[in-house]
Amino acid sequence: MLELGIRAPDFCLPDVVTGESVSLHDFANKKALLVIFLCSHCPYVHHVQAELVRIAKKFTSEGLAIVGITSNDAERYPDDAPGMTALFAQAAGFTFPVCYDETQTVARAYNAACTPDFFLYGPDRTLLYRGQIDDTRPGKGVSNGADLRAAITAVLDGGKVPSEQRPSVGCSIKWKPGNEPNYYQRA
Repeated sequence: MLELGIRAPDFCLPDVVTGESVSLHDFANKKALLVIFLCSHCPYVHHVQAELVRIAKKFTSEGLAIVGITSNDAERYPDDAPGMTALFAQAAGFTFPVCYDETQTVARAYNAACTPDFFLYGPDRTLLYRGQIDDTRPGKGVSNGADLRAAITAVLDGGKVPSEQRPSVGCSIKWKPGNEPNYYQRA
């Protein structure tokens, strides 16, 4: 897992829905930034998609910005190509930008390992939380976002983020052949 306290890596990526460029600097005036690595074919993402909509609805008015990033190899996983991802994002009701990281450099910079993978940054864009949304899994409970909600609430209220942070669980990022980062371990 990425070390807490590290500054958010910069990015500038196209939003799959609007085609507009989205960058880290677009969120400079927000109290907190949640970066979510996701994809349209992953059952773990489908399991939490309704909770992501609820989190966006509750917290964006309180100063949270959210950006989704898909980094999967779209050639080998066409369901994760920008067009299919745009359809997924719209059908899910996401109100935040979902961007395409074709080169996978942003996923590598964030040490993203799976979908979904969550990175929560404070007002100075230092990493305060990286971990699971909650302890539910596909077919085992309804996602309530407990872990992520607690972290978001703490950041927005200026409090302390829970120190116990459990890694995200999901489908591995689908790296392009030869592009796997050194932290990636094939099962």
